[in-house]
Amino acid sequence: MSQRLKLEVKAFHAVEGQDLVVLVSDRLLLPEAAAAAAGEAAQTLLTRSAAAERFKGKVRAALTLPAPEQAGYERLIVVGVGPQDERDTLDFVRLGGAIAGRLGAGRTAEIVLALPEGTIAARQAAELALGLRLRSYAFDRYKTKSKDKDEEGAVAVTLRSEDPAGLKKALKQAEAVAGGVLLARDLVNEPPNVLYPEEFADRAAKLKKLDVEIEILDEKDLKKIGMRALLGVGQGSRRESRVAIMRWNGAGKDAEPVAFVGKGVTFDTGGISLKPGAGMEDMKGDMAGAACVVGLMHALAARKAKVNAIGVIGLVENMPDGNAQRPGDIVASLSGQTIEIINTDAEGRLVLADVLWYTQERFKPRFMINLATLTGAIMVALGQENAGLFSNSDELAERLSAAGTATGETVWRLPLGKGYDKMIDSKFADMKNSAGRYAGSITAAQFLQRHVNDTPWAHLDIAGTGMAAKDSEINRSWGPGWGVRLLDRLVADNYES
Repeated sequence: MSQRLKLEVKAFHAVEGQDLVVLVSDRLLLPEAAAAAAGEAAQTLLTRSAAAERFKGKVRAALTLPAPEQAGYERLIVVGVGPQDERDTLDFVRLGGAIAGRLGAGRTAEIVLALPEGTIAARQAAELALGLRLRSYAFDRYKTKSKDKDEEGAVAVTLRSEDPAGLKKALKQAEAVAGGVLLARDLVNEPPNVLYPEEFADRAAKLKKLDVEIEILDEKDLKKIGMRALLGVGQGSRRESRVAIMRWNGAGKDAEPVAFVGKGVTFDTGGISLKPGAGMEDMKGDMAGAACVVGLMHALAARKAKVNAIGVIGLVENMPDGNAQRPGDIVASLSGQTIEIINTDAEGRLVLADVLWYTQERFKPRFMINLATLTGAIMVALGQENAGLFSNSDELAERLSAAGTATGETVWRLPLGKGYDKMIDSKFADMKNSAGRYAGSITAAQFLQRHVNDTPWAHLDIAGTGMAAKDSEINRSWGPGWGVRLLDRLVADNYES
């Protein structure tokens, strides 16, 4: 990972960097604090240039100008925040990402956190800093040569605030969340020859430094427990399967925990039901659900969230050797229910079936949320705009939707029902792992629900959002770290003591 941003916080002061970044509304007036830093000629320069360039101060639109003579800086970067009556809905995270996109590598920049119509709260300023951090991420550890010398070097950003102490405090929380997102991105971006199940478990174990309790279950442990559905997926690989358990105790021993479960297929060939070769390299990202859970646990621990949280990830590699699971095999899951294997490429639900059952039985959580790049069908339905949401709890689903709206990591709820459930009945076992083409995402969720009792539960199908991400203001990475901010917000808004 390359983190191309050095960040510090200071009070309003004279400009010390090469670039001065100022926020303006549709009125195109420099805030008082920014006007003092920019110099008398800056407002005239902005007014004339905005007219010539048809710059209207729309949200995240930017105008880069050469600084007035003798200004003490090289460029004036003006970024729009839109009209005042829309300020309550302004996404400061995306605003920070838009600003970062205007700053070149190796530059020094001053961002004046002020508006013509009022102040920017410490929380909003911290969100802007979060956007700066997320946009500045690059995964380039395997590049041995730089294409362009100008691309080298971190940008050094100073945030100028009227409340630097308050901003520094709020920034600690934002930095914790950023650390979790970037950790998840690193995991998703790693090549599969580097990040296989044992190595993934070792990466998760590094959360010990944040006082997260770690337990790693190896194949001997998993056989003893009875996770035969999970082990069946990995039996064709030379890499042993693992389950990693992470516990953050931030609310006292007696508080009921919340639980997050992740699918961690570190590479998915499809097994005997082999995938087409074109695009198979993307299947290194089939562990994005597990990556999100690790990133979330980092975020919760780093910001010392007042909650007891459990993270459990099932880590396997799905390969097609002579020992691989076959279509037609029948396996017994940890729940005791039997599963007929119709398609070995419907493997993630087998992993989750055992891990969900294990989590609910051992930890008795307040709720369980699982994340998985589970079905291509969810991309047919929702594209890459939303993750698919399935749940047995209206309350949990509504809270997830609200957190998604707040963070921009949005979800869309799809139905569950008896008619869909019948589609996974098997002639030879209690259920089959694939119902065929129709309602593929829903029948996969129905399969998971058969391994959940009365525990409030939600399944997030992140096949469209967890990897091969579209570029946005806050992400230029193939692996976006999707879900960390969503679930952190869910916990912060609803479950912390």
